[in-house]
Amino acid sequence: MKESPLFWPAQLKGRTLLVLDETLIPKKIHYIKVKGTNDAVRVIRQMKTRAFGQFLVVFNTFLLTLKTSSETSQVLMKEIKKTAQALNNSRPTFPFGEVTAVVVNWAQIALDHGQELPAMKRFLEKNIQGYLQGIRHRRLARVAQIASVIEDGDRILTHCNVSGELAMAAQICQQSNKRVHFFATETRPFFQGTKLTCWELQKLGANVTLVADNAVGSLLQDGLVDKVIVGSDRSCANGDIANKIGTYQIAVLAKEFGVPFFALTQPSTRIARGEDIPIEIRDPHELLQFGKRKIVAGGVRGFYPGFDVTPRELIGKSIAIHVQS
Repeated sequence: MKESPLFWPAQLKGRTLLVLDETLIPKKIHYIKVKGTNDAVRVIRQMKTRAFGQFLVVFNTFLLTLKTSSETSQVLMKEIKKTAQALNNSRPTFPFGEVTAVVVNWAQIALDHGQELPAMKRFLEKNIQGYLQGIRHRRLARVAQIASVIEDGDRILTHCNVSGELAMAAQICQQSNKRVHFFATETRPFFQGTKLTCWELQKLGANVTLVADNAVGSLLQDGLVDKVIVGSDRSCANGDIANKIGTYQIAVLAKEFGVPFFALTQPSTRIARGEDIPIEIRDPHELLQFGKRKIVAGGVRGFYPGFDVTPRELIGKSIAIHVQS
């Protein structure tokens, strides 16, 4: 199976982390050089990579910290905690704290066992690399799960982008002679559906049609959609999810017209319910400008919540992958 570049968009090369700049797709494929925590926080905040890409950046930033620390185990522990804090503060909605806590816990275990710096570094690198390989294996398994719920002749509506998984599932469907058509929303204001989802689906040979965000109701009302499949940036103990703004209204419409709604989730018990999720309010200029050019006249204000919450009762089925230890 050919992988989408979005499936694993960050690779560590020596002392440099190469991060796929998703904001430049489909114009060109370019990798940003991340050499430390400050660079990592910058690519996260600027949404140069999103969702799973940010997850990879977080883990690999700790590997960069291991490569630059050269004093003692105690100093390394302080550096790891400092790195974790910086990453946790980069964006509010994505559960960075749940991810960084895994590495901080490993570091504490090594320290409690009296490991000297070289042994502590080896222990942490082995655990981080092993963890990432486990996630890679489970993501590939979920790609197969997604393909299994898609039937011959299905018309699939998706919103935003699910980091390679849907496009790779489409490839499996093709190999199984399943005829599938995808509708991808624009996903304003960053146009991830336009630039990323359409690009990678077409790149892997799938049939895809771009639709305006506000055309979803019409598509469902006219019976043109058989299933909705979306990702999620955060999950709650009760099954609620947070995903790209616009997901909630799609779920409401899918319920209204009896269309199965599937969510790709990362189960967590850290947050009880959706109303407890901190929703990131993005810079209004991202809404008021396009390509650094103002598109609204006068002193009009902008309001751009990056995410909304879809309650569990609107989700027909969750296809889960566990990323917590």
